[in-house]
Amino acid sequence: MKKEYQYFVLFSIYFHVLLFTYAAVSKLLDFENFQIQLAQSPLLSAFAGFISYSVIFIEFIIAMLLCIPRIRLLGLYSSLFLMMGFSIYIYLILNFSDFVPCSCGGILEKLGWHEHLIFNLICVLILLLSIFIIEKSKEIRLKRTLLFTLLTIVLSSITIYSLFLQSEFIIKKENNFTRRMIINPIDEKQSITLKNNSYYFAGHHQSEIYLGNREYPLQLLKITPDFLASENLIIRLDDYKTQYKSLRLQIKYPNFYVYDGRVPIILRGDLKKLFAKTISLDKAYFSQITIVEYPNFAIRTLNSKNKELVLGNLNINDSKEPHLYPHILQKQVDGFFDCDGILLFDESTKRLIYLYYYRNQFIVMDKSMDVLHQFNTIDTYRTAQIKTQKLSTGFHKMSAPPTKVNRNAFAFKNLLFVHSNLIGKHESRQEWKNSSVIDVYKTNEKRYIGSFYIPKKENFSVSDFMVTEHYLYVIMNHQLIKYQLTRSITKYFVSGEAENLSLE
Repeated sequence: MKKEYQYFVLFSIYFHVLLFTYAAVSKLLDFENFQIQLAQSPLLSAFAGFISYSVIFIEFIIAMLLCIPRIRLLGLYSSLFLMMGFSIYIYLILNFSDFVPCSCGGILEKLGWHEHLIFNLICVLILLLSIFIIEKSKEIRLKRTLLFTLLTIVLSSITIYSLFLQSEFIIKKENNFTRRMIINPIDEKQSITLKNNSYYFAGHHQSEIYLGNREYPLQLLKITPDFLASENLIIRLDDYKTQYKSLRLQIKYPNFYVYDGRVPIILRGDLKKLFAKTISLDKAYFSQITIVEYPNFAIRTLNSKNKELVLGNLNINDSKEPHLYPHILQKQVDGFFDCDGILLFDESTKRLIYLYYYRNQFIVMDKSMDVLHQFNTIDTYRTAQIKTQKLSTGFHKMSAPPTKVNRNAFAFKNLLFVHSNLIGKHESRQEWKNSSVIDVYKTNEKRYIGSFYIPKKENFSVSDFMVTEHYLYVIMNHQLIKYQLTRSITKYFVSGEAENLSLE
């Protein structure tokens, strides 16, 4: 064997010894969290207990096999089996699961899922080359090497794929509800390409659209009504000493608001001057906020007494703490994950709406947060399908993949547009897979208007959307798309009878 080949094989062996040893030790040191991460996996949730012990044991065994020269080749084949299995697992998670766990965990937890997949495939390539080099030096026939490596890859793939077939969290099942599809609801008009996929809707004024950017939080992108020009506005702050953690923007013309609920801080400025002054600092932490009527804000925060989510009213001119309304969000499991959702404000009706993510319900309130209505969406998930586990640190984590019912929503002129996450009865699986589905409800009465599809662009679904008087604006990855709303939807803004389908 040539020296350079010998060095490459030794590098491959000791690299994987280090990789598996470190990975196993890391899992042992944080075993409780490792088990929780496995339990969150759409593929492995049902087998989390067994697999959490098995993976650590197997990683130690493979590291030992690689250290013993006589059985080192077996160690390389075992490494190939394991790394190929990890790669197939990540591929299935990324392409066939609506719920993607927040972290890969382990040694490479700082990497995203795509980066982790690339790393695993590089390891697979290195292992294949090492096996071929060793077996060639032993004058083993190439056909035999190809057969054994191919067999290892196939067995690894079959093992993971069999878990995929058994997974109730990945295979989409038909739900027991039927959608009424609206005929010709939208008509695509124009689109523009954005610089990155970090944009979200900050607001609008007449036909001008304003986009915030999670990556560049002090940049505001203004889009002209004809979609032919855009202007990048840079916001200045009166406070640069504060350690900001998650700045966001909202437009309420002629003003804009900059806020960070984790500091917490709220700043306000004029869109013509683009200079924001602090109007509230260290008054109340919040995870969501919406401007009602200055100086009043609706917030969602954490109740310090029971660590449950709660809605509240924040008046920044009032020296008192925010008034909390613990009775509005109804606890089903833990009061935190099961109450997660999105807080909205309908400017035209001056109504607040809270839509749950994990159950079929939304709450309509007035500006004072008095509950006016509690309506159901058309799906059947009355109870949040969530399992949680309390860690030794006192924090809760999901211990199984949740069933997310609603992904996003927007309220406008007595209508609630809900981006649903569920396929209905008798729906075309192919059409559903290639589209984002929007369900439309009345917010002043119990009525389901109907549903419509928004076709995916380059296999990307809707990440954010906004409704105005005449248009539906949608962000998909790097694309901002404008759809004309047809009469079949706009007639419900002011008048028109809707089909009264039972939501019980």
